[in-house]
Amino acid sequence: MINQTSIWITGAEGRLGQALCNEYENNTDFRLVTSDTDVPVDNLEEILRFANVARPEVIINCAGLTDDAKCEANPDEAYKVNALGARNVAIAARRIDAKLIHISTDDVFGGQGFHALNEFDAPTPTTIYGKSKFAGEKLVESLIDKHVIVRSSWNYGLATKDFVDMVIEHAKANEEILLPLDEFSTPTSANALAGFVEKLVQSDEYGIFHASCEGGCSRADWAREILRTCGYADIPVHTQAKEPKRPRFTLLDNMMMRITNIYKMPEWKEELHKYLKENGYGKE
Repeated sequence: MINQTSIWITGAEGRLGQALCNEYENNTDFRLVTSDTDVPVDNLEEILRFANVARPEVIINCAGLTDDAKCEANPDEAYKVNALGARNVAIAARRIDAKLIHISTDDVFGGQGFHALNEFDAPTPTTIYGKSKFAGEKLVESLIDKHVIVRSSWNYGLATKDFVDMVIEHAKANEEILLPLDEFSTPTSANALAGFVEKLVQSDEYGIFHASCEGGCSRADWAREILRTCGYADIPVHTQAKEPKRPRFTLLDNMMMRITNIYKMPEWKEELHKYLKENGYGKE
């Protein structure tokens, strides 16, 4: 009989959740169980019940309310999912002695400086989304020893509409694209992030890890690279002052990944080109 590692993915229908499911789909070394809104992370009773039945050895918490506008308009809901939800999953992981890999964000930083942020820099979130995700991080840290918090940035991928889709929609409609002048970080595909999370599942590493693709750019330059690669270089991209609450500079330094020598993320342009080609985003 094969000795399989049991993994539970919450938020399995999102970008990273779908990418992880694809990673493990045909891997007989792992037994995968998934949940999404059918087992809401903000309901402790349901989370504990699912955990007690599934008995996973590893929980990957991908669940979250990530829409900035929704978070700002509904702070209670943001904290309910991003903070209380993280707490509930951590409680369940501790109760069944599972390793918890909790997915967070570069938005825990306020973006006031101009240097790449490593895992030892102090978070200073400015948005409800960032604040609620940081609250979730702190709850995970306080409730369970066997945890890894993974911060990533500007994630894109299949399953839900994202920045890539928005840019291509404007291009197909021959519409100009208006983006913030000074938002700077790193586009990171869900597939690239899933590769690192898969490595964490099989490692003895714990703590906080940054996991963004290598390099960085502005949102406007990201859009221009998408358009150029897909054959829409003639579509204009204009810039304007950013939204007041949005972080300006949240470039992540994957220092822990580097000094532990556990993994290396791909360069952002190479990964973007690969994603666009594999998923048929070229001009029709």
